[in-house]
Amino acid sequence: MAERREQTALDEVLTRIGQVVMLHHAGDREEARGRFLDLWTEIGEDGDPLHRCTLAHYLADTQDDPEDELAWDLRALAAVRELPDGDPRGVPGFFPSLHLNLAADYVKLGRTEAARTHLDHARTTADALADDGYGEEVRAAIGRLELRLEEGPSGGGPWGPPRQRPS
Repeated sequence: MAERREQTALDEVLTRIGQVVMLHHAGDREEARGRFLDLWTEIGEDGDPLHRCTLAHYLADTQDDPEDELAWDLRALAAVRELPDGDPRGVPGFFPSLHLNLAADYVKLGRTEAARTHLDHARTTADALADDGYGEEVRAAIGRLELRLEEGPSGGGPWGPPRQRPS
């Protein structure tokens, strides 16, 4: 019974994060950022790693400053690494997306070598992705970023990795 209550509480946090994601996708970035930060305060630095990973992953999307976006994406990666081995929520499919987002952050900051390092990590962990729409999106975004890095700073127009909740 206690295990079921704990699982329900975990699911409620992810549901609340999802609600704020919908708010952000509807165009209210400032409100979403505020609500995400409130959730971050509630969850805390020592909260459930899956919650912190998911929340930091989405908080990165609401940042105006690329340095702040990078900081939140780094928090997301650090949190997912805290999931214990064998935790069914610690899906290896998180890593390609998280590394891809970090690579994109470093590109925005003009830090090409760091971008390439994380892009390599995204590529080498992409085998963990399912053969579904999300997996295809992440693989395609990896390919787009690889091309952009090959073309240099003058190549390419708008692009970017998909920002979806790791699943």
